Amino acid sequence: MSGLSILDVFTEDLLVRVRGEIGDELDAKTWRLVCKEFLRVDSLTRSTLRVNRIEFLFQLLEKYPNVRTLDLSLCPRVNDGIISSLLSRTRNSLSWTRSLKSLNLRRATGLRYKGLEMLAIACVCLESVDVSYCCGFGDREAAALSHAGGLSELKMDKCLNVTDVGLAKIAIGCLNLERLSLKWCLEISDLGIDLLCKKCQNLKSLDLSYLKFFQVTSDSLRSIATLPYLEDLALVGCPLVDDFGLQYVGNGCPSLQIIDVSRCESVSSSGIISVIKGHSGLLQLKAGYCFLELSTTALYNMKGLKNIETIIIDGAKLSDSSLHFISTNCKSLVEVGLSKCVGVTDMGIIQLVSGCVNLKIINLTCCHSITDAVIYAIAGSCHSLVCLKVESCHIITEKGLYQLGLFCLLLEELDLTDCCSVNDKALEYLSRCSELSILKLGLCTNISDKGLFHIASKFSKIRELDLYRCVGIGDDGLASLSTGCKKLKNLNLSYCDKITDRGMGYIGSLKELSNLEIRGLMNITSAGLTAVAAGCKKLADLDLKHCEKIDDLGFWALAFYSQNLRQINLGYCALSNVALCMVMGNLTRLQDAKLVHLNYCTREGFELALWSCCGRMKKVKLIAALRFMLSSELLEALHTTGCKIRWD
Repeated sequence: MSGLSILDVFTEDLLVRVRGEIGDELDAKTWRLVCKEFLRVDSLTRSTLRVNRIEFLFQLLEKYPNVRTLDLSLCPRVNDGIISSLLSRTRNSLSWTRSLKSLNLRRATGLRYKGLEMLAIACVCLESVDVSYCCGFGDREAAALSHAGGLSELKMDKCLNVTDVGLAKIAIGCLNLERLSLKWCLEISDLGIDLLCKKCQNLKSLDLSYLKFFQVTSDSLRSIATLPYLEDLALVGCPLVDDFGLQYVGNGCPSLQIIDVSRCESVSSSGIISVIKGHSGLLQLKAGYCFLELSTTALYNMKGLKNIETIIIDGAKLSDSSLHFISTNCKSLVEVGLSKCVGVTDMGIIQLVSGCVNLKIINLTCCHSITDAVIYAIAGSCHSLVCLKVESCHIITEKGLYQLGLFCLLLEELDLTDCCSVNDKALEYLSRCSELSILKLGLCTNISDKGLFHIASKFSKIRELDLYRCVGIGDDGLASLSTGCKKLKNLNLSYCDKITDRGMGYIGSLKELSNLEIRGLMNITSAGLTAVAAGCKKLADLDLKHCEKIDDLGFWALAFYSQNLRQINLGYCALSNVALCMVMGNLTRLQDAKLVHLNYCTREGFELALWSCCGRMKKVKLIAALRFMLSSELLEALHTTGCKIRWD
């Protein structure tokens, strides 16, 4: 008995329950390393799998046979051949097809109708599929997806070649569809939407945003109005959706709770009134940047919206009395969006927040006339505030932010971009908001390293920090960040020109960093870039535009260390042909590259570099002159493999 371990007394059921309580990925990794039994239990219980490299897909699916959610959005090279090979493997490797319920294939442009059809037929329990941004997908791919008869959720955003024919296939094959997104599907028209609404009567969520001019009109809304269970309708940026069409919605869609008609230029207060009158149970109303002026009639009808939680009317014309009316009648408001609204004053906002004390999200971007009095009122009334956006509200000072730091202790996101009066003292006051995870301070030129010290000393949970053109900060400030803000994922230091290689060394200690913008840092050399590349192994998005003192040594280090990089901006950088080929060829996950004004690279260098990454790139930005210099074979190969070239 002396040879028995304490772990031997745990049954498999108990270990499964324990493993189910572990949510953090690092803790899960530690669990797997304890012993073989823990590793086996982890393999059996893991239900979500996000694959970073397609070459590991076979092995991972054999290791985790009970996966319910499979994310291949980071594997642009997945194609019909790989799917065919995957599905023809041994019996054990096919067990995942019986458990898979959700499949993410965003940007998988190499996959076509044959591969999709094989997946749809093999994965008999499939309920959710995302093929958004597969721009080449058309009606054949839509027909392939229709074989997944159990689908309840489908996202096809920016599948540019899908027409009414493909939508009809889906409508007939997937009768149980509840959630469908067709944003930017430019070939869909009233005809396809009418058939969809007749066949898929169980639809609860429908997104038709940004459909093509003259294709989707108010006739579509007449069809949509017949959907008995529709709860969420998005029509953002549809130019022919008008007040007449919204009358259909007002008289139909009995279950409607959320409507978004933002940027529908033909919608006015009259259309909004139609929706409000017909749906007293509305929870979210989003009508930003329409031609809105809240008339007395519109306000009167808002009396019935006792349960409304979100009102977003960015760009509307307002008055103090209209905001007072909202505060009196919409007591359940949790989110309000008043960005760029005309007529917003201190008095109006004070009246609003005094009546809507449950507000958690307030957007006052570009409401230029508001002062510290508004911040006092928000801090005094909205103690549950989670997000506040006051970009370009120039009159706000540290006095207002003192109150915010005193009372809004749950604050998680704060946008002070271009609030030029914000200084180090303001950040000291805000440091009481220890839950802050997103802080935007771009163009706040009165912030120095002392201000960053206040951020680092209290904001241990911060994951996104924007310091764009905060020219007063330097290396010492970054030293503070590197010790106090270990969870930083997104960091913008563009045009903070006091920063040198020493500061980049501190950035290299931020192990969780995935997005870094350092454009215009003229004092950064290859030594600084090497420190970042070697230390920040999770880096996925890097902007080096106008970092002109970095030479080939830095780019070689980048090509060697930054294997997770997916987006890069090299505009105006001083790399040679060899370095360009190293970066484009070695970074096998790179999908989006901006390569303009590379004065030390020749046509031959661009040709070799683009051939080395052909087949996995999704976007490349080049100077227009190269359009006539690069070989037609290369351009055709890039186009065939789904790469979009943007000519500058």
